[in-house]
Amino acid sequence: MTDSAPGAPAPASRRTVLLGAGALALAAGAGWQLWRHRLAPTPSSDLAAFLALELPTPTGARLPLRSLAGRPLVVNFWATWCPPCVKEMPELDRFAQEFGAQGWQVLGVAIDKPAAVSRFLAQTPVRFPVVLLEGTEGLAWIRRLGNPGGGLPFTLQIAANGSLQQTKLGPTTTDELRRWAQAT
Repeated sequence: MTDSAPGAPAPASRRTVLLGAGALALAAGAGWQLWRHRLAPTPSSDLAAFLALELPTPTGARLPLRSLAGRPLVVNFWATWCPPCVKEMPELDRFAQEFGAQGWQVLGVAIDKPAAVSRFLAQTPVRFPVVLLEGTEGLAWIRRLGNPGGGLPFTLQIAANGSLQQTKLGPTTTDELRRWAQAT
């Protein structure tokens, strides 16, 4: 005789139902997170407006982004207070060095204070240009460029003709950037 009421599932079946319900809840939670952080399409007018900016560098000079036109470009939005951003900086630098001879460029866009970026670059130098887009202005641009949640790091791949080829929310690697470059 069992401890179950007549018509109730056997204990093993209850475990299966509970495990299935737990897996379903986990999948729903993961789906919600992906939906919440999904990337939106970037209107070409917003990308063109971004590429028309002239932004300050940590040294105070200004870099007209239109000077980067005509060659493929990886744009990485990052901050010194973002651990995945900091971790990927050497990866981006490796890619810039490896693919620079093939025409590729990398631009770092720091959503941060100039002094913090200068300190970081003194300790972790990179050989690609870094510009500043502080505070709410930086977050507004990230959102306009297809990242409505404003999360960092956020990377764009822009073709030589100025069209958007790829976007990625989250850290990238040299291997992933190589695949992007080889796919174009």
